[in-house]
Amino acid sequence: MIKKNKLIAFFTLVGLVTLLTACSSQTKPYATDEKLGGQINYTITGIDAGAGIMASTQTAINKYHLNDQNWQLQTSSTAAMTSTLDKAIADKRPIVITGWQPHWMFTKYPIKFLKDPKNVFGQAEHINTVVRKGLKKDMPEAYTILDRFHWTPKEMSTVMLKVNDGVEPDKAARDWIQDNPEKVAEWTKGVKKVHGTKIKLTYVAWDSEIASTNVVAEVLRQQGYQPTIQAMEIQPMWASVATKAADAQVSAWLPKTSGLYYKDYKGQIEDLGPNLEGAKVGLAVPKYMTNINSIEDLKTK
Repeated sequence: MIKKNKLIAFFTLVGLVTLLTACSSQTKPYATDEKLGGQINYTITGIDAGAGIMASTQTAINKYHLNDQNWQLQTSSTAAMTSTLDKAIADKRPIVITGWQPHWMFTKYPIKFLKDPKNVFGQAEHINTVVRKGLKKDMPEAYTILDRFHWTPKEMSTVMLKVNDGVEPDKAARDWIQDNPEKVAEWTKGVKKVHGTKIKLTYVAWDSEIASTNVVAEVLRQQGYQPTIQAMEIQPMWASVATKAADAQVSAWLPKTSGLYYKDYKGQIEDLGPNLEGAKVGLAVPKYMTNINSIEDLKTK
């Protein structure tokens, strides 16, 4: 019995030490004199598997030969990624994430994009409005508003930050509309009001698209429409507009992120052009990782 108790105590101690060691490694601050890969287990923290930025990141791993060191892309979700980022920054730990702008994380956290000398992620992107064929004839008022809808990354970030702080997306949209009457007037000037016409918008459940879709839906609602919005994965979102199961989406990141879907459905949809310009995607790290400034640095530093 004594030997058994000693064994239990021994293994309990071993387990405790292991747990403490693991916790210690998780909270260890970034060390500039150590190779980055080993500090984060050669892992890039990503988001949903179907997102265009995930495919681009996998391409970057190959083109920058990060796979030679077994770098890997971890699939999660936007919420999980930003939660992991939040905890890492709180402890000044190293982390590499898939990032895009506009997004509230670039306002809330001290993070920076890594340079991309091989141009895997492309130059600055724009977000386009895409509608179904025939919308202009069927709903000319909605078509006009969607065609005029255009705002800035800063304006979008205002809505995103409110949502991140716990405000319901439709309430955040109404608040923004109330605070920006002149902007909304540009979209609705001369547009006749309707009486209960139903319209469906689809979107990808990214923070940016939650913001833009709710703002557009609320503007349409105030013009007398009965909008419904539905979150989808990126491919079904494009297919819904192409097949007329939905009327519009304002979530088309181009030319890179949604380029494949744009090519597939180009003849089946109508592209109304950019509703936001100056968007960007790529890999990002906290600014306290001062010696990591390029994707190439992930392999060498």
